[in-house]
Amino acid sequence: MTTAQARHAIGAYGEQVAARHLDSLGIAVLERNWRCDEGEIDIVAREGSVLVVCEVKTRTSLLAGTPHEAVTPAKLDRLRRLGERWARERDIRPAGIRVDLVAVLRPPRGPAEIDHVRGLC
Repeated sequence: MTTAQARHAIGAYGEQVAARHLDSLGIAVLERNWRCDEGEIDIVAREGSVLVVCEVKTRTSLLAGTPHEAVTPAKLDRLRRLGERWARERDIRPAGIRVDLVAVLRPPRGPAEIDHVRGLC
């Protein structure tokens, strides 16, 4: 397996873990890996009348930094714009749009560790 394939597999694993986590909280996953010419949303979800744009960051170690450190202010701005576009393209008018981070740490042994940070912006 190449390095790119391994990264893709780790990312897909993290997104599956994140989707299950959101579902367990009663947050409905509407779409995964939505793409347009401006970027990608890992998970689009709904909690009540609020549209939730979830950025999923998966790590196997913290040597390269925490997943939280990878979410910059510019990325948050882009995710909010992408959420607005997603809703506009579907003619949906949510009560609000929230950007969450679901950080997944996959240790060598044992279950994944999940940190769900709500409302980054």
